[in-house]
This record gives sequence, C-alpha cells and structure tokens, in this order.
Amino acid sequence: MGIVKISETLHEEIRRSSNVMSRSINSQAEFWIKVGRLAELNPTLTFTEIMKAELLKADQTIAEAFHE
Repeated sequence: MGIVKISETLHEEIRRSSNVMSRSINSQAEFWIKVGRLAELNPTLTFTEIMKAELLKADQTIAEAFHE
C-alpha cells in the first residue's frame, strides 16, 4: 500500500462522503479513483453505465466461481 498526498479540502470531502456511503475513508477514496479512471478510459459512458458494466463483470466473476 502506498501513500498519496491530497489536500485537506479533498480529504474532508472524502471523509463526509465516506460517512454517507458507509465506507471507510480509504474505501471511498479507492472508489472515487476507480470510477474516475474508468470515466477517463470510457468518456462516452455515463456514471450509471459504468456502474452497470462493473456490476455485470462482478456477476460474471461470481457465476464463473460457482461453475468451476
């Protein structure tokens, strides 16, 4: 695990969002980083489309695990 330096303002936003979403501060930051990366790689997709694609991938992974 590495350390990423961020501004106090961003840290406070992450902290507030993590409370609302019932995630740890680290989990909230990881979620935002992952979604932001996916959005940059897929600029034509909406947030909802990105989340649907990720859920479909997760379902496939779970289904594959049960079929092995």
